[in-house]
Amino acid sequence: MTEQTQNPEAAAGETSSAFIEDVEVNWRDYSIEDCVSFVIFWVLGAVVFAQFFSRYVLNDSIAWTEEIARYLLIAVAFAGAPIAVRKNTHIHVEFFYRFINRRLGRFLSVLVDLIRIVFFAYGSWTSWKILKLMKMQYMVALNISMAWIYGLVFAGFLLMTFRAIQVAVKHWNQGYSALDHKCKGYTLS
Repeated sequence: MTEQTQNPEAAAGETSSAFIEDVEVNWRDYSIEDCVSFVIFWVLGAVVFAQFFSRYVLNDSIAWTEEIARYLLIAVAFAGAPIAVRKNTHIHVEFFYRFINRRLGRFLSVLVDLIRIVFFAYGSWTSWKILKLMKMQYMVALNISMAWIYGLVFAGFLLMTFRAIQVAVKHWNQGYSALDHKCKGYTLS
């Protein structure tokens, strides 16, 4: 995005209005998890608004809204986490990569990709085991099985595993990752 100053008074330090160019939306940058997390987020917003409205405007709180809001917050986190994996925007420790050589940086970035895949696969396996146990457990306010919530956690971990494999293959094919291209002496050819 670029800002364009419209009058010369802004250069002298006075405030002025600036125009920001619109960014073109490319629908190919979005995936199924983007749509799912978007929908869950707005359902969460509606539930929280209903809770606020019923409690503070009507003075009669809806009993189930607090519990559902808690579970929707979990759902939006596990629906949104695969987006961060796909875009490779989870937190990285980039500091050390600036001080190590390219070969060690490449080894460490491949190791990070493999550890990430193993971690997400283990999370998938564990959430699958818990999912089977939670079929007979029900929510407090509603007669809905907790397996639905753990099913969302399982789906999130499974999709994170899939996206982590995709990112690792991409890093392997392009010959560098977001981490090791910051290494000392690295040049893109």
